[in-house]
Amino acid sequence: MSTRLNGIIRAFESGKPAYTCFAKSDKQSAIDLSDSPYDGLVVEMEHNPFDMSALGDFLQYLLNRKQILKAGTVAPAVTPLVRIPSNGGEMDQWQAKQALDRGVYGIITPHVKTVEQAWNAVAACRYARPKNAPLYEPKGVRGDGPATAARYWGLTQAEYYDKADVWPLAPHGELLVGLMIESTEAIENLDDMLANVPGIGFCLIGEGDLSQELGFPRQYEHPEVKAAMDQIVATCKKHNVVVGNPHTNAKNVDRLISEGYGFLMSAPVRSFGVVGAAREMAGY
Repeated sequence: MSTRLNGIIRAFESGKPAYTCFAKSDKQSAIDLSDSPYDGLVVEMEHNPFDMSALGDFLQYLLNRKQILKAGTVAPAVTPLVRIPSNGGEMDQWQAKQALDRGVYGIITPHVKTVEQAWNAVAACRYARPKNAPLYEPKGVRGDGPATAARYWGLTQAEYYDKADVWPLAPHGELLVGLMIESTEAIENLDDMLANVPGIGFCLIGEGDLSQELGFPRQYEHPEVKAAMDQIVATCKKHNVVVGNPHTNAKNVDRLISEGYGFLMSAPVRSFGVVGAAREMAGY
């Protein structure tokens, strides 16, 4: 049995795409997603409230004791990440710290555009260590408060310290750093970012903002938008970094996989079939 806790990393290491979705930090969403077929989920806090109390409840309701017993591992069935509100240019650190301290397995930072911003995003997810320690850079700046996260992961604090580092910089690490690439400036600097910042787990294309800047809002299949996205994919492939798409659906999933996307986000399916059938029976 694999000892890997982070199911998204497990998929990456096996050479398979990781399937994920966005989620709101409410209890019912957590319950619904706890037995879903996703490898992971992204609690969306960029455009939703950054509420650590709600996130803590969400994470608890994502756990399923029967599921844990059956699997025989403390690894979550669906691995939770968080997308924080602060853009890369704000050089924020405390939001990543707060979310990681609740127990999530990674952070996605929006609007990362430069090497400096990418470096900060990785450093914010790492604990400090001696200068002579291996894998010292990017120098960790995450504050020390692991008790809640260690308990959520089902580990001792010492075990948590060992695993709470960023993959793939630390091959045994269970934390993922995701960068949103969603501007022409980011595309221009992406090669430098991936060449000079170790510890980037994946890049997620922000099609919405990118298409806005290019003048074709949400026209994801427009040739100029598609060309910009293809450039991101090519740069990520060059550096062997996983690239993600936030608008995966039945019509484009085969193409995305063939083009090399490895972090595929689709909307959870909500069925209203019963309502439709009932309306037909009632003569609507």
